[in-house]
Amino acid sequence: MSEVVVIGSINVDRSVSVPGAPLRGATLLGGGVRRGPGGKGANQAVALARLGRSVAMIGAVGNDADGDWMLSILAEEGIDVSGVVRVPDPTGQAFIFVESDGESTIVVSPGANSALTPELLDNSRDAIASARCVLVQQEIPSATVERAAELAEGIFVLNPAPARPVSEELLARVDVLVPNRFELAGLTGGLVPQSTDDVARMALAFGGSQAVVVTLGSDGAVVAEAGVASEVPATRVEAVDATAAGDTFCGALVDALLDGMSLVGASAWASRAAAFAVSRHGAQESIPYRADVVDN
Repeated sequence: MSEVVVIGSINVDRSVSVPGAPLRGATLLGGGVRRGPGGKGANQAVALARLGRSVAMIGAVGNDADGDWMLSILAEEGIDVSGVVRVPDPTGQAFIFVESDGESTIVVSPGANSALTPELLDNSRDAIASARCVLVQQEIPSATVERAAELAEGIFVLNPAPARPVSEELLARVDVLVPNRFELAGLTGGLVPQSTDDVARMALAFGGSQAVVVTLGSDGAVVAEAGVASEVPATRVEAVDATAAGDTFCGALVDALLDGMSLVGASAWASRAAAFAVSRHGAQESIPYRADVVDN
């Protein structure tokens, strides 16, 4: 059985460089279109595999050429894809607009990801229950996320992206919650916090038994645990493309937690890995190997 089971989305990414974030009603001239493997679930599985973890991916792709391509790419990374199902819907697609400072705006068409039902998870219940950690995101149906939490017996880590309501029952099963500042605001019903102090106050007020790690891009991260908030500085690099930064952070965070690191220490390791990712173009293409993080 694998150390980590990642349950989530598998997409084909199509990204284009733009001078600024698209505005409503505007037409932009962008750069060339790059096609690459992506999806939050697939990205996080690749991040863990490249850091040396044994990983199983549970998700859904279409009965199409994109599905064939994504399965072959994940398998080449050494990821167990026996839990990935084929469905009639098209493989998920993500359309990514990358600005000159590396920030990205993403629109996801879920496609096959929406067909990953709670019942399909039961086919992999032994793998989920035996994993040291189960890592999940929200580009799949909410009922499937809740079923994953019910089946998990190891550490349960939830990256609540994209933002949507999360039930109290689900939150009670989460060990580590990893939102960004926008997702944190959505979970709390408050305004988006701007300063790290505001983030810390909001994360601490969020309550619950779970620890919270808020990713803040170039501002680093804030860890809220047992009533104490700690700031983790970002590793400084020249940002090129932030598409896979959050997914790389999540994968590296889990990697360090499985090594027994504290949540603050694990967040520092994850920050280093994410910094490497933002210094390169693309999603999975930018995700580092362990040697890349150790040597930088």
